[in-house]
Amino acid sequence: MTLLLGTEFDRGLLGHRCWLELANGERIELPVERWTAPSAGDDVLLDACSGPTLDIGCGPGRLTAALAGRGVVALGVDSSPTAVRLTRHRGGSALQRNVFDHLPGEGRWRHALLADGNIGIGGDPAALLRRTAQLIAADGDVLVELEPPGHGLRHERVRLRPGHADGAWFAWAWVGVDAVAEVALRAGLRVGWTTRHGHRWFARLERS
Repeated sequence: MTLLLGTEFDRGLLGHRCWLELANGERIELPVERWTAPSAGDDVLLDACSGPTLDIGCGPGRLTAALAGRGVVALGVDSSPTAVRLTRHRGGSALQRNVFDHLPGEGRWRHALLADGNIGIGGDPAALLRRTAQLIAADGDVLVELEPPGHGLRHERVRLRPGHADGAWFAWAWVGVDAVAEVALRAGLRVGWTTRHGHRWFARLERS
């Protein structure tokens, strides 16, 4: 959910507790601090990136910058101007753009990252993966971070809290390890591997 982190910075909420509020009143706390610094498990994604990589929903750019530090060509994409500025400040390249808009290098990226729950962008993971499949090369892959087994596929309308009283609701989704194969199939992809590091779960998706 690093896509949301730019909003956190824009509102000056970094360092405070933040959460997603669901329509039924449920709250899901966001690990905002974890998104800003290298995190246990990041190497699972970083080690899998051997060529040009698109970091979708890059937030403040910890992964984009880490790849650049390894000599891997990487571009972060985020809808927040603050997130883009922070990524560039860390030494990464970033572009303020919606992933569904035209992006540089479409069809030529070796890897695309959907870390920190960003597979939930737009509330329709299959649609997001179909779009991501358009961005990668024929032999490319999509590296995603997932919910633990047993979480299935969940779609919700949520809003960011704390925030303005009239904070906008938007669609978000969560995909568990147990649901990723079906979601990938609907996008013309298949699961190459799944793995875990501590409490974090990951998968590599490739063309069917």
